[in-house]
Amino acid sequence: MPLAREAVELLVQAARAWYFEGNQHGLRDREWMALRFLGRANRFSRTPSALAGFIGATRATASQIVKTLEGKSFLVRKPSHEDKRSVVLHVTAQGEKVLNQHDPINHVVNAVTALGTEECLRLRDSLREILNHLDAAHQRLDASICRDCMFLAERSPGHAGTGKGRATAEFMCRLYRAPISLEETELLCTSFERTRDRPKIEEHLDRARVASQG
Repeated sequence: MPLAREAVELLVQAARAWYFEGNQHGLRDREWMALRFLGRANRFSRTPSALAGFIGATRATASQIVKTLEGKSFLVRKPSHEDKRSVVLHVTAQGEKVLNQHDPINHVVNAVTALGTEECLRLRDSLREILNHLDAAHQRLDASICRDCMFLAERSPGHAGTGKGRATAEFMCRLYRAPISLEETELLCTSFERTRDRPKIEEHLDRARVASQG
């Protein structure tokens, strides 16, 4: 128990990088959280309601955060292709630049990168297991990466996507009934449902990632 408590206390200390008073580079911690999430969210999760759920805020608070980020030209709203009554939030090139250069968690990312690939993988997997236990204990539905979701399925060869930008999509989201490209499987989704039984897709993704880097 003392070892576990020490580890948690270290995590709390690391969290000071992204929870802070005042602002850093013109944004408060929750505004950074929102911009960071929208920069990694998939096309189904870049909505005001999904943002509110992710950052644990009311719709009114999330709306104010969006207005602040829009005012700094870090975000733009665009009509949804699926539902013209809804809007999708897009991080602008300026927003991506400020994330790359000034995001408060960048120092932590650099420190984790310095551990090396094997240590980084072990840390990621350990944190994932911790979150699995927390999700089960508190019945929470948190956002996570598409490739770990029970709704992700492989597409049959006869159903290759023909839409612009998705001609090579090899996966399907069974919840939204939409094609998913390999790149999109690495994005965050707030409709995420965890699964442990998708080894075939995991192997396919690993092969595809290796091939894309080769």
